[in-house]
Amino acid sequence: MFAWFQKLLPRTGNFSNSLKRMVTISIAAAALAKLTRGEDIRAQVKAIEDAEHDADDIIREVLQDVRRIFLTPLTGAITALIGVMDDAIDQMQLTAGAVELYDVTEFTPEMVGMADIIVEASTLLTQALPMLRDVSGNAERLHKLTAQLVKLEGDADKLNFDGLRKAFITHGKSDPTTFVVVNEIYRHLEKVSDKFEDVANQIDGLVIDHG
Repeated sequence: MFAWFQKLLPRTGNFSNSLKRMVTISIAAAALAKLTRGEDIRAQVKAIEDAEHDADDIIREVLQDVRRIFLTPLTGAITALIGVMDDAIDQMQLTAGAVELYDVTEFTPEMVGMADIIVEASTLLTQALPMLRDVSGNAERLHKLTAQLVKLEGDADKLNFDGLRKAFITHGKSDPTTFVVVNEIYRHLEKVSDKFEDVANQIDGLVIDHG
């Protein structure tokens, strides 16, 4: 059934093109990494916002295809995957929004490290997406990529813990306002990495069910 679905896909909808166009997630991640390095913060915030708007357009296109074409529950699996990728971009936008709201201009090494992990995760994801054209044939490679994504989320958690610990020691008692702001940025970055783990789980689900 899934092989039939994959053959039907190019002729009946834009799911394949939609997956390819979700490279907007890499654009947002790259802008987030530059933002945490203090590189033209306003420009990076706008780049993330633009990527989020592009992702919303892609989601709308997918939902239109779903309404127009009945393709068995497998369609739901594809739309769910694109949905969690959109959630990751949404969370990057929220991170950028917090930076803008609190006028943050300096970032810790741990924040930079977490942003770099997010870039790495987005790169792995863009490698995985074309493989979904043949889940069965690429099952082993997809599983390895999702395992790497899960590991990266664990690495981000470690940086988050270390960074928060340092921030508490430095600002917790002497400057609680600064600690609250720093904690907020860490919280958003951690949520971004969590969303990539959600993406990995969605892909793993496709591999398990149809690989």
